[in-house]
Amino acid sequence: MISYPSGQTVELGNELAPKQVKHVPSLQWPAVDGALYTLCFVDSDPTDELFKHWLVVDIPGTDIEAGKTLADYIGAGPPRGSGLHRYVFVVYRQPAGALNCDDQRVMNRDIDGRRAFQLRDFALKHGLGEPVAANFYLAKWDSYVPQLYAQFIFAMARKRCTIL
Repeated sequence: MISYPSGQTVELGNELAPKQVKHVPSLQWPAVDGALYTLCFVDSDPTDELFKHWLVVDIPGTDIEAGKTLADYIGAGPPRGSGLHRYVFVVYRQPAGALNCDDQRVMNRDIDGRRAFQLRDFALKHGLGEPVAANFYLAKWDSYVPQLYAQFIFAMARKRCTIL
């Protein structure tokens, strides 16, 4: 089950607005005691490649906050006029225990490290096997999206100039 602080839940393809999914959701899946999990949340429709919205590894059971965050959560942000996008949550059990990830953490205002994410390659590299849980929703542009984009633009500008 996936539920947002806005009161919205993800229900296999229901349509949600970006303003409804801007905050980190809570998730529950059938977990095995003592097992570790990987959670990935992607936009599967921007191009032929995925856009990484959230990635957490080494999650004990369903305690996401106790896992290792490799990409901070950012909500849906489909461009104006691009139609409905599929936003997909995928959970893998980590059969070999903790992952040896050297990936640099992607903060919530960074776009670098999010584009062209290859979920299948990541899963193969870390021996994750088949997903144990998945769900998705659909979203299209709304009036919140420019606010989300502004976070990225400001962060990119700060990287390129000296702050006095």
